[in-house]
Amino acid sequence: MGAGTDSRTENPRRIESARMGGYGNQAKTNGNRRYHVLKVLFRKETAEFINSKRMILFVILAALITVSGFYAAVSGLADAIESGNTATDFLFLKLFTVSANSIPSYNSLMALMGPFIGIFMGFDAINSERTEGTLNRLVSQPLYRDQIIISKFLAGLFISAVMVFASGLLIGSVGVINTGLIPSGEEVVRLFIYLCFCVVYIGFWLAMAILFSTVCRHAATSALACIAVWLFCAIFVSLLAGIIADALYPVSGGDMQALLNEMDNYSCELNLNRISPYYLFAEAAGTVLNPGVRTINAVTIAQLSGAISSNLTLGQSLLLVWPHLTGLAALMLVVFAISYVSFMRQEIRSR
Repeated sequence: MGAGTDSRTENPRRIESARMGGYGNQAKTNGNRRYHVLKVLFRKETAEFINSKRMILFVILAALITVSGFYAAVSGLADAIESGNTATDFLFLKLFTVSANSIPSYNSLMALMGPFIGIFMGFDAINSERTEGTLNRLVSQPLYRDQIIISKFLAGLFISAVMVFASGLLIGSVGVINTGLIPSGEEVVRLFIYLCFCVVYIGFWLAMAILFSTVCRHAATSALACIAVWLFCAIFVSLLAGIIADALYPVSGGDMQALLNEMDNYSCELNLNRISPYYLFAEAAGTVLNPGVRTINAVTIAQLSGAISSNLTLGQSLLLVWPHLTGLAALMLVVFAISYVSFMRQEIRSR
């Protein structure tokens, strides 16, 4: 009886264990299948972009940024050293920050033209497939709907990263061959962090383009909306920041209150400018590429007294720009999350 009782009590436990094991194996299988489908869609989106005619324009844009930035660096580096406008250390990083002959530096070109790379890759990510009637056929396949938009974002971010790192490494390699500048270990790390920052910056505009591609029915409308946002962030934010700062803390006139408002006016304008991703990237990139930048906020004369003039270490520079990097990455994820939710809530009908 004892043996029979033990077998009767153990059988339900074995059945329950086998059932739980089956659930675990099924969840693992679903996870592997989900990853496999996402990988297939990622390869599909990457291959479609590489094989399209748009890739030619993409390469031309990247080549213009690279060649113009390198020409400005080579032309202006010697003049900057002779005039004493730059320190003799960290000369390798000057290849990305020096401008000459009215040609902006590589960093300035990336801040100005980088958004167009992201917009160029994502302004018709969703609405073009909806217009062509391929989106309903795609969602009818045995896959999760969110894998469609995730694969498009990851493919665009991957191609942007390849372009940015290839451009940066090309400028660095040709700069070493042409000028004989051998980068130090800290310079290599600073350059790597800067290129990663460029990828995040372009990723924000890619997410913005995918968002407008999701909510707008036509590709032309989404492209114009993205360009309007870029113009607002690059030009009008700084103008509005100056107007608001002067309205809140007027500095016109020679009275004592105007002198007292100068610090508050500058701080207010600086904080309002940091709303723009363009300003965030420009300020952080300049700090990473130039170790001589010791502060990014307003500094009083009392704070400058007794300060030692020297370059910051890599860790100290990262402490200055870490809020910029996390803030820009958070903006990218928030914008993509909005486009994700919008795409998941849309009703896709056959034409």
